[in-house]
Amino acid sequence: MLGVLTAFSALSLMAYGYLSWDSANSVLEDQKAAGKGSDEQSPRRETGQQPHIVFILADDQGYRDIGYHGSEIRTPTLDKLASEGVRLENYYVQPICSPSRSQFITGKYQIHTGLQHSIIRPSQPNCLPLDNMTLPQKLKKAGYKTHMVGKWHLGFYKKECMPTQRGFDSFFGSLLGSGDYYNHYKCDSPGICGYDLYENNNAAWDQDNGIYSTEMYTQRVQQILSSHNPNKPLFLYIAYQAVHSPLQAPGNYLENYDSIPNENRRRYAAMLSCLDDAVNNVTTALKKYGFYDNSVIIYSSDNGGQPMAGGNNWPLRGSKGTYWEGGIRAVGFVHSPILKIKGYVCKELVHITDWFPTLVTLAGGEIDEEIQLDGYDIWEAISEGKRSPRQEILHNIDPMYTKARNGSWAAGYGIWNTAIQSAIRVNHWKLLTGNPGYGDWIPPQSFSNVGPNRWHNERVTLASGKSVWLFNISADPYERIDLSDRYPDIVKQLLRRLAQFNKTAVPVRYPPRDPRSNPKLNGGVWGPWYKDKTKRRNPNAKKSKKAKKKQNHRKQQYSGCQPVSVKS
Repeated sequence: MLGVLTAFSALSLMAYGYLSWDSANSVLEDQKAAGKGSDEQSPRRETGQQPHIVFILADDQGYRDIGYHGSEIRTPTLDKLASEGVRLENYYVQPICSPSRSQFITGKYQIHTGLQHSIIRPSQPNCLPLDNMTLPQKLKKAGYKTHMVGKWHLGFYKKECMPTQRGFDSFFGSLLGSGDYYNHYKCDSPGICGYDLYENNNAAWDQDNGIYSTEMYTQRVQQILSSHNPNKPLFLYIAYQAVHSPLQAPGNYLENYDSIPNENRRRYAAMLSCLDDAVNNVTTALKKYGFYDNSVIIYSSDNGGQPMAGGNNWPLRGSKGTYWEGGIRAVGFVHSPILKIKGYVCKELVHITDWFPTLVTLAGGEIDEEIQLDGYDIWEAISEGKRSPRQEILHNIDPMYTKARNGSWAAGYGIWNTAIQSAIRVNHWKLLTGNPGYGDWIPPQSFSNVGPNRWHNERVTLASGKSVWLFNISADPYERIDLSDRYPDIVKQLLRRLAQFNKTAVPVRYPPRDPRSNPKLNGGVWGPWYKDKTKRRNPNAKKSKKAKKKQNHRKQQYSGCQPVSVKS
């Protein structure tokens, strides 16, 4: 089927008469011809020497929100690292938090972990299934020390779900999807509130000094690097909270964006500038402590930006939480002295599941056949400019989300129920069914004083009865021309591919809320609440007098930037 779709794709491109992306990467070809950027100019690694791996995951960063995509937000560090490395311009993630993180850490699509629907919520007895091997577990087997700093968001209802039980030697960060950047409190619903900052398996009262989380996490990264032997392989997963809401930023960063009239956009810009400085400080520490020359730094957003919270994905369609390109096509790059070719743009197809096999193989680890990964080893595509082995991406199949009122088996030619939200990419073709989500194009000028102002958007009214869309993403990356009526045979082939994938899906894991999760029952802390009958001790029951005093103080008094209420 892939061969047939490739041929149809080529014909479609000829019919359009243009490619929105450059047809050839001249920089790459010039470098290959001249030998520029090759490994001859980079420090050579010793044979068998394992590289240090630093994976930096930003939260809710919009596709446009980086300097090299034309943003008004200044990101000099990210721009420099990307320009000296490899920019990934055909790179895909998932439209929301937990799915992207689960696919990164397992190398599997959501349909193969049971996390097809929504996110893992604080009060749900749910987490990344324990029978899934994780990336840090594989790297530990290869001899790596593994540390995680930042946002987990893969479930914590029992101790076995915690990061330190899933392969990390240490964990410092938050368990939930969001929270206050200064006092680390989070309310899941009225009256269901708790503290969310952890040091390994316990609340981090003693380590909490009210520091803005982006800066606090960077300080912890610096501490890890200063105490680790650079001759021993290190995996460092830094999952920053920024730039997810609530929109809070240190005052000195806000001052730099007085020219932005929209308050949400201004705060978002300040948060992103702070994140850019944080990445600079991490890179400086890698050099200072002797890691940099043998390191691989990967930067990625976990999903598209949320316009109502300041993010922008222009010129892509849609936003966070949707399967339009603006929700799933992400900012990403690789920076490393060990890259064989540097300073070019990679337009090969790459998905967040690919990091698992790529990094395990790069680390000298083994990929077990029984794991049945959905990711591919794409290191040669990145480092040497070769073709990516990936030709398709299952963006998702969510059988619980059937909000397309006019979806039906008939609309899916008897092959697929188009009421089901799903999306798939094969070569140039992308098919969406069901309700893909909010599909406007939001240009930067939409961010007025009260914006985003929808009157400035290119608004879309979905045709009555519509539940199938087909786009040639190479020719039409902004999803402006629906080709589903023009190429019904392509639609049928992609629907069959969805049906094939669906046969391999495991049941959805999305349990109801558990009242035992209430932090009031757990010492005021979000944390594991499920306990075996033989074990009823509260892991957070023992606190030092200093920690108790600090906890009581933070409940009574809060200092720092007040969160901005963001309407959704």
